[in-house]
Amino acid sequence: MQYRFSQLAGIQRDTTQHKEKIISAIGGFVSILFILLITLSFVEMNSAGLIVASMGASAVLLFAVPHGPLSQPWPVAGGHLLSAFVGISCYLLIPNILLAASMAVGLSIAVMYYCRCIHPPGGATALSAVVGGAEVHALAYEYLLTPVLLNVVVILLVAIVFNYAFSWRRYPAVLAVQLKPKDESAKSDNLGVIPKVDLEFALKSIQSFTDISENELEIIYQAATQHEAIRHLKPQDIILGHYYLHGKNNGNGVIRRVIDESGDDKDMIIYKVITGSDRKKTAATSRDAFALWAKHEVVYKDKRWSLK
Repeated sequence: MQYRFSQLAGIQRDTTQHKEKIISAIGGFVSILFILLITLSFVEMNSAGLIVASMGASAVLLFAVPHGPLSQPWPVAGGHLLSAFVGISCYLLIPNILLAASMAVGLSIAVMYYCRCIHPPGGATALSAVVGGAEVHALAYEYLLTPVLLNVVVILLVAIVFNYAFSWRRYPAVLAVQLKPKDESAKSDNLGVIPKVDLEFALKSIQSFTDISENELEIIYQAATQHEAIRHLKPQDIILGHYYLHGKNNGNGVIRRVIDESGDDKDMIIYKVITGSDRKKTAATSRDAFALWAKHEVVYKDKRWSLK
């Protein structure tokens, strides 16, 4: 029940280290401090609040998710600047403030989509151009340069400089030290059993925007295949009468069943091959060797083998 609620609520597993969380928080603090100092040079605090709010949202992305597609330089710069232009134009061209504000956000989303620079805080930048008050309205299109462009430059520079100290967080994402295959000679366009082109196709086949890049998907898949290649059960995990799989759970793997222990020597077991070319064959081996061979324990359920 609790798991189902977590799924419905979108609560993700927390796999982030405490160090990473602290680094992100410090990066956000430093970037907004600089941005506030710059923004207050052009407008009063009351108006600055709305403007800086959108940069605060950007800080969350740049320092908590520095390698996400929404956090990269073009989405940040294009998202804010294009949305600012849309917001100013809506204010100047649409007399009704409610309609202008709504149109500013809606149009900025469309513009960001078509210009491949989706950055959620850009919507707040567009909105601020309409409802930011007299000081913001007086700036007109100067709002694009001061403070929006200056804020964008500052937050990007802080993200580049601050994250550079941490090789795994370097920004933009292309500068980060990426996961490398253990066998460099094995790295090619074919990763494991799934070609890279198929990973790209799978990502593109999703009908809505996904906050993961092709490069990140490749890294995740490399890590998963490397882990799968070295994983095996422990000797104490091998249980008499149970079934074990070596290979993929797609009909191509070999399944063995432990059918007996060899006399008084509990370290030796007897197994029977259930699937594969040696089907029905029996043999004996050490418990350690069998555990090293086995990848997963499996069960036969609903007329098919599945991982336990």
